[in-house]
Amino acid sequence: MASGTLAKPQMRGLLARCLWIHIVGAFTVSLGVATLYKFGVAEPRKKAYADFYRNYGSMKDFEEMRKSGIFQSAK
Repeated sequence: MASGTLAKPQMRGLLARCLWIHIVGAFTVSLGVATLYKFGVAEPRKKAYADFYRNYGSMKDFEEMRKSGIFQSAK
């Protein structure tokens, strides 16, 4: 048996090395997900709200609801 051919397993610092790799990977993945959420969800949502309120007339909307009979206290 040739014992010199097998590499010795790394025992000292193994946990620290694995934790470091996993922490860096988790940080990278979280930054990627945050970036995708910002540009895939938050920015289109802000744009949709801005487009809606650009032409929104609250009094016109109130008059339409009043005429349709939604409000009981407004004649």
